[in-house]
Amino acid sequence: MKLYQLCFVKRLIFPLFFIVVSLVACNNNSSKKPAEKVIVDKPEQMETVVSENIDELLTYLKGNDGKLNDSVKVALLQQVDKVYQNTSFRTIWSKDQKWQPIADSMFYMVMHAKEYGLFPTDYHAEILNDFHNKIIADPSSKKNAILWTRADVLLTDAWFGMAKDLKLGRLEKDSVTLRIDSLVNDEYFFNKFQGAIASGNVLGVLREQEPTNRFYVALKEALPSFLDTAKFKRVVYITYPGKDSMSLNTQVQQRLVEEGYIAAPLAAGDSAGLKKVLTAFQHVKKIKETGKINESVVRNLNYTDWEKFKRIALNLDRYKQLPDSLPEAYAWVNLPAFSLRVFDTDTIALQSKVICGSPITRTPLLTSAISNFITYPQWTVPYSIIFKEMLPRIQKNTDYLDKQNLMVIDANDSVIDPKTIDWAKLNKTHFPYLLKQRQGDDNSLGVIKFNFPNKYSVYMHDTNARKLFSNSYRALSHGCVRVQDWRIFSDYLIRNDTTKFPADTINAWMARQEKHVVSGFKRLPLYIRYNTCEGNDGKVKFYDDIYGVDRMLSEKYFANKNVY
Repeated sequence: MKLYQLCFVKRLIFPLFFIVVSLVACNNNSSKKPAEKVIVDKPEQMETVVSENIDELLTYLKGNDGKLNDSVKVALLQQVDKVYQNTSFRTIWSKDQKWQPIADSMFYMVMHAKEYGLFPTDYHAEILNDFHNKIIADPSSKKNAILWTRADVLLTDAWFGMAKDLKLGRLEKDSVTLRIDSLVNDEYFFNKFQGAIASGNVLGVLREQEPTNRFYVALKEALPSFLDTAKFKRVVYITYPGKDSMSLNTQVQQRLVEEGYIAAPLAAGDSAGLKKVLTAFQHVKKIKETGKINESVVRNLNYTDWEKFKRIALNLDRYKQLPDSLPEAYAWVNLPAFSLRVFDTDTIALQSKVICGSPITRTPLLTSAISNFITYPQWTVPYSIIFKEMLPRIQKNTDYLDKQNLMVIDANDSVIDPKTIDWAKLNKTHFPYLLKQRQGDDNSLGVIKFNFPNKYSVYMHDTNARKLFSNSYRALSHGCVRVQDWRIFSDYLIRNDTTKFPADTINAWMARQEKHVVSGFKRLPLYIRYNTCEGNDGKVKFYDDIYGVDRMLSEKYFANKNVY
């Protein structure tokens, strides 16, 4: 290599070498684990040292995905960092080796997070409680700048986390989320934090983030009564149906030990002993006594106070998806409760039992408004029901149509004699007919049908199977909502239209079995929702998770939550 070429290479290599060394040094500095102890003997130096440590801690956290260690992570690091950048890394929650009143308030809020349907461990409850105990029991701990550093950063992270969870909840927005919070962003929470610290009203500003709709308030007010008697303990959660029967058997026996039904797991192969214990458990829980492991046994064993709390947390978050202000009057269908309630101003104008879709043909969640209703409606059978249920039966015997009061209608809207049709040639891809049920008391829609715009082609209606309203479990329909007190409901809809619809008008139509489309009344907003618990007279009332939605959401969002 020529001399001038060698000199050029040296001039190129040396700067690159120093750049690489500098990058490695910076990277090592940012990845260096923070010290666990920095003792400050002079109190007047503490705030300066803590400020320096906050800067170093945040630098480390930014290079380590917010993780302080395997058990502690600053979840909202970007917001937390912005706060301390704004204060030049000065402490927020402490001064002169003492927690400020705002810190006491925030610590109280964290330790009482369950009263808001929140999990204390999401807001660093364990490490903050440990710090709190140390500075009370061991005065020498006050000299450790690292404790003050971490407490400050974690309290700030806790505030942001709690504010966000109280305001928005933890569930993803879905098709029925009505709360529009376009202005609720990082800047919103930053400004709220600044105001809370400046005013010293940390708790007040946090509580202002909570919804004010009646459903959230009622459940939140009922939560303390549940917590007063709840026993939170770590137990085995049974996976059902599970990977194999042996694993399922082991989990069930562990739960039976935890519940005190047996002192220890039974000997391998002791099927008679297990059957006896399971029968006793089923007897106590008032479920069918089979002596076998089945879904009802697992559901009852899994239904601990901790799982109930998770259900409360989910439902509080569902209520956060509603706007704070609901209409003056509206209809509320709660599927797990099998109920329809009409709220008018501050009162319940009517209540009715309902039948909703089965787990296979679920009633969809939706927001709409009842636009009209029809007396003595005619039911056009959906193709999904025709192909899944009716066509196989018709192909076996066309008398099925007469028994179900069904007419076959062609493309010209003419009634066709079913015996003239070769039903064997009809299938899902070739079915040029409609099946309609003649109007009348035997019609599957009953004698009235309530319509509301929706993309699912569902509606509310009476039924010809009215005895089913006496069942406690009423997830039985193909997706529509059957209303027991349809008459009271129809009267309510036209309550302000006495000129157009005089008293007893509907009675007269019913007596004459006349079909009428009733419209022109003020549309009634309708909410069909899925809430497995609610506040009722200061108590939490639970309903069955009929579609398994809570189980799925709990596993998605709360599976790793620790009891605290």
